[in-house]
Order: sequence, then structure tokens, then C-alpha cells
Amino acid sequence: MAIEVKIPPMGESITSGVLAKWHVADGALVKKDQPLFELETDKITSEGTAEAAGKITFSVAAGTEVKIGQIVATIDTEVGETAEAISSLPPPATHLTPSPASPAVRRLAAETGLDPASVTGSGKAGRVTKGDMLAAVEKPATSGATATPPSSAPAPKPVVAPVLIGERQTRTKLSKLRQTIAHRLVAAQHEAAMLTTFNECDMSAVMELRKKYQDDFVKKHGVKLGFMSFFTKAVVHALREVPAVNARLDGDSIVSNHYYDVGMAVSTEKGLMVPVIRDCDTLGMAGIEKAIADAAKRARDGKITLADLEGGVFTITNGGIFGSMLSTPILNAPQSGILGLHAINDRPMAVNGQVVIRPMMYLALSYDHRIVDGKEAVTFLVKVKQAIEDPARLLIGA
Repeated sequence: MAIEVKIPPMGESITSGVLAKWHVADGALVKKDQPLFELETDKITSEGTAEAAGKITFSVAAGTEVKIGQIVATIDTEVGETAEAISSLPPPATHLTPSPASPAVRRLAAETGLDPASVTGSGKAGRVTKGDMLAAVEKPATSGATATPPSSAPAPKPVVAPVLIGERQTRTKLSKLRQTIAHRLVAAQHEAAMLTTFNECDMSAVMELRKKYQDDFVKKHGVKLGFMSFFTKAVVHALREVPAVNARLDGDSIVSNHYYDVGMAVSTEKGLMVPVIRDCDTLGMAGIEKAIADAAKRARDGKITLADLEGGVFTITNGGIFGSMLSTPILNAPQSGILGLHAINDRPMAVNGQVVIRPMMYLALSYDHRIVDGKEAVTFLVKVKQAIEDPARLLIGA
């Protein structure tokens, strides 16, 4: 019996995508629920899994644009192997190589027929580099690799390899996700009257609270108390105080939101994603930290869904984890505000007539000036600053 492997539905707004790569080899035995392929769309990256165990035969090559519902492979469940033999297979590898191959490595593999998995990598975490591939091609006996295909496979057509040593450029087609990110960022700048206001906050109080309660917090909740839960609560507090920031334009109407679903920008290998943490006004600090950690992990593992990215009213982005000192974040349309966090640096500050060293962070609020006035934007950022510098305000709502 042959079972068709189809591209699964991804949501009404997604009609096609690119089958970025196969996680298994053509003709391999697969297990039920084993990841088979990675699909890149203009919004998310997801995996397709096997509905049954058997032998898989590809209908579509990696890198092909496919439609939702299109058949990309078949699984023959009536192979000569028993169910016990299939179930005894080792756990499936999520990648064909120990780590993602660079474009240069993939190109060399296509041109020479050399499988990167057979080459010993000298890069970080055993990653195969371009130099490793070139060395293996020139000295296959030394590297233990061979470019000769299996006897059962047709001999590859002779190709004239381009000059690769000293190469100065490579050209890689943008993924659908990266194309959409580029389009949305440019559209946000063209369509909104975007302006950024800045402030700075003293992180001493929050850092002292984390230091004092971190161990008890971890023991009780199984997750660390980070800065993001404080800023999320501060943002909710500020949105309540300045509701104009919790609104958006829709044609000639203002849509005011009365809920607090906050997006958290997450950097992934595929690009920037903004999963949304729901009902942040009802979550405690532990609930926010757990939700952020879960969303970030699923985004980086390609497990995020379209529903996870929709419905946010405000976004927080933290460039400080990469060392950014100051930036002007771009709006996440159709939202009217985004808060940019930055690195914490010790700086001399004047406090009560004395110069003291304090851990300081610059804050940046980008907002849509069509709907948010300067006074409201500045007030919003001040409310965030006050809540971070004096977290007791979050308890009493001051």
C-alpha cells in the first residue's frame, strides 16, 4: 500500500512554499511520525512528518516550490521489512549532516558528488567547512571520503567545476520568509509616520531582586527569573496608562485594543520571528518566563505555527543580548509601538549630588506618529522606566 506524502495546510493566507530540504534519503525506511522535510513559507518554517512506516520515494527535489496539498513523496508500507525491523531502526537524524552546511559547502557537494557527511569537519561543533570539502576532493584517500556514487545510482554527468579557490562572492536566493521580512520592514517605514524616542533606566533594582530571589524562583518554578518578565509587566502597565499606544489605524478608523498580547522578537537561523505571548496582564512572572522560553525554542526549532505569530498589540525586541548599545527598532505592522532594549553597561551617574556607578540601559520606543502623539510616546517610555527602576510600582499600579 502506498501512502501519499502531501504538503499540509498552513493557514488560509499560505498557499505555497519551498521544500527547503529532506531530512531523510530517497528510498530510505522511515518510521511513523518521523520528520521528513522542512517547508519554508513566507511566514513560518515547519516540518512534515510520516503518517506511516515504510519505504519513501521522493516526487519533488529539495529547493522546489510546492503548493499546499501537493504530493511530494509516497511511502510504501508493503516493503519486505517487518514492522519489528522498522521499529528497531536507530532514532532518525534531524539533519543529513552533523550541522547545517553553508551555501559554499552545498554547492561543492552538488558539483563534485561528495557527501559532506563523509567529511571530517574542522569548524565549530564539527561543522564541515569549504576548506574541508576542497581538501577531501583533492585527497580523497587521506580524508577517507570518496566522490564515487554508489553502483546502484546513475553516474553523474561530467561537469566543469568553476574556480573556487580565492572566490570573492556567492549568490544565494532569498528564502520566502526572508523576502517577507524584507517587504514588511520596508512597508512599515513607507506606510507609517515612524518616530523613535529614547530614555535610559537604572537596572539596579531589578538586578538586586533577581539576585535576591533567583534561587528560590528556580526551585519553585523550574525557570530562571530574567529581565524580559519585568519589561513585559512594565509594558502592560504603560499600555494601561497610555492606551493610545495599544491601538492601531485601520483605514480612517482607530482600533483600540483592550487586551495585552505582547510579541517577543526572536532571532532564528531563518530570520526574525515575533511569537506572541497571550494575556500578559493575567500571567505572573514565572508564567511569562516559561511562555517566552517555550516560544523562543519553538521558533528556533522551526516548530512555530502561524497562530503563534498573529494578534500581538505591541512588540519587545532585545538587541542587548547581541551587545547593541542603541538602535531605532522598526514597527511590527499593524502595531503602533515597539520597545527596543539594549545592553546593560556600568556608567557614572549623578545621584543626589554624588557621582556613582550604575548599571544603565538605553530604551528606545518607536511609534506611529499618525496615532500616537509625542507626549503620549514620551509618557509611555517614562512609565516603563519608572516601573523598572522601582518595581514596587507594578504591585500598586502607580
